[in-house]
Amino acid sequence: MSMIFQSYALWPHMTVAENVAYGLKLRKADRATIERKLAAILDTTHLRALADRYPGELSGGQQQRVALARALIVEPETLLLDEPLSNLDANLREEMRFEVRRLHDEYRYTTIYVTHDQSEAMTTADVIAVMNAGRIEQAGSPEEIYDRPRSEFVARFIGSSNVIKGRVLDDCHLSSAGATLRCSGGKFASDCEGAAAIRQHSVRLSAKKPDASENVLPGTVVRQVFLGASRDYLVELGDGTQLRVVAPAGENIPQGASVWLHLPPERCRVLSG
Repeated sequence: MSMIFQSYALWPHMTVAENVAYGLKLRKADRATIERKLAAILDTTHLRALADRYPGELSGGQQQRVALARALIVEPETLLLDEPLSNLDANLREEMRFEVRRLHDEYRYTTIYVTHDQSEAMTTADVIAVMNAGRIEQAGSPEEIYDRPRSEFVARFIGSSNVIKGRVLDDCHLSSAGATLRCSGGKFASDCEGAAAIRQHSVRLSAKKPDASENVLPGTVVRQVFLGASRDYLVELGDGTQLRVVAPAGENIPQGASVWLHLPPERCRVLSG
């Protein structure tokens, strides 16, 4: 088993090559084996040109690759990563996500990756386990976790869903903000209160009342932010509930304007807890 720490834990007095080969030397591998495996892993991690440098002479991304190479060269059965990219800036973090996934696909070791960054989880994982206070709330593929969250915690943590609470009318209808919402993906319990989740980009915003016959709510724009490719709206409903909506940048509706929201029933997901 190999582990990659959040702080990389590279030995500052050793060169890149010495850091990477350390595990093989501990296992008393012969010199020819060490040289062969070292050359192969340095090529794979694009570190050959940096083999004689010391950690203090490397960038954060380069140090991260050294930590990866050191962990992989001993050919572990299991690879553990403890928030390995949290010390990198945004651009490097994005680049290294794909690097971690590429190396996993090449070596096919079982990998357990701990992260609080949902983009890292979605990029690197085959199976995501969302944990809350030490308990697994939901486990599944990235698509399943994102599209079909089972609890309010999962819905908010992965993808930042809007969570709408109201009174349960039957197994698929919820009364909220003066309207009846039809939801899918499960059945409401017979409790008096229930909740549903919908992604911010799934809510359809318009200045005119849409033609849809259900799941239509009136509201007022509380905030609007231009993000380049899109606009981020905060819309307040009649009962004070606030929903975030991500809309195309061309839809420029000013703060204070009255709007209509359509929440497609197939995108309103029943939450079980």
